[in-house]
Amino acid sequence: MFRSLVALAALVVSLAAAAQSYPSKPVRIFVTIGPGAAADVLTRMVGEKLAPRLGQPIVIENRAGAGGNIAADAVAKSAPDGHTLLMASSSTHGANASVYPSLPFDPIRDFAPIVLVASNPNVLVVPPSLGVNTLGELIALARQNPGQLTYASGGTGTSMHISGEVLAMLGNIKLQHIPFKSTPEAVNAALAGQVSMTFASAPTAMSQVKAGKLKALGLTSEKPLSSLPEVAPLAAQGLTGFDVSAWFGLAAPAGTPEPIIRRLNSETLAVLAMPDVREKFASLGMEPLGSTPAEFGAFIRSEIKRLGEVVRASGARVN
Repeated sequence: MFRSLVALAALVVSLAAAAQSYPSKPVRIFVTIGPGAAADVLTRMVGEKLAPRLGQPIVIENRAGAGGNIAADAVAKSAPDGHTLLMASSSTHGANASVYPSLPFDPIRDFAPIVLVASNPNVLVVPPSLGVNTLGELIALARQNPGQLTYASGGTGTSMHISGEVLAMLGNIKLQHIPFKSTPEAVNAALAGQVSMTFASAPTAMSQVKAGKLKALGLTSEKPLSSLPEVAPLAAQGLTGFDVSAWFGLAAPAGTPEPIIRRLNSETLAVLAMPDVREKFASLGMEPLGSTPAEFGAFIRSEIKRLGEVVRASGARVN
């Protein structure tokens, strides 16, 4: 018993010392998708502001693939010292628990939630060559050609994938899912007319729409975006209940000392409150959020349940 108490006391002292000296080296943030995608852009924005506050460089590592599972698994198995973090998403800590028959990590048990960072609705876009101008025309075309229309995503389990499944379910149509390794690849497929549609992030969608290369048919969020007043939510166009927005938040490996979690939470909240950060987020169609670690943990559990119901209803599954 005495030895156990001594060991426990030594551990507590060690963790406290580690927290006081944190960070002692560059902090790596793993992103679940390739460069240029919404998650990558917002992580680099946050990282740029966090670095001077933490006194160490922030290194962004893109580990795309398997709906974000590759990046999440790498972080879950990293040392719990606050130097390796994950920009968790609605895929890794939401839909994937139901899309994949098994995961190499547990989204709840293997992570320590830090803070909910932002949400980001997508825009349903189609190439002009498809010959449709409205959601109604798209649904009519899909019903005339069941299973022939395709939609690209940045990977199975991503918000782009789930958006397509919800469109098919609520629109009572059949669509074929074409997963790519990254969001830019999916958007490029739509630009080339290789697929019938995709769900692109707001800034990507609108830059291509303004260039006349894609047509925007609706937002995947229930509420309109102030930065895109001309694009109506799909929920307001007859698809009642359509609400699929990607969300992102920082998480650390389970066992990371509580003082480090609190430090990262407070510093990130300070970054999210900066006027220039909020302005940049708005220009990208993103909503800065913020939360306590406990609130983020509760949110993750609720999203696993909510998105799991959507996945099961749609039949989406990776075999």
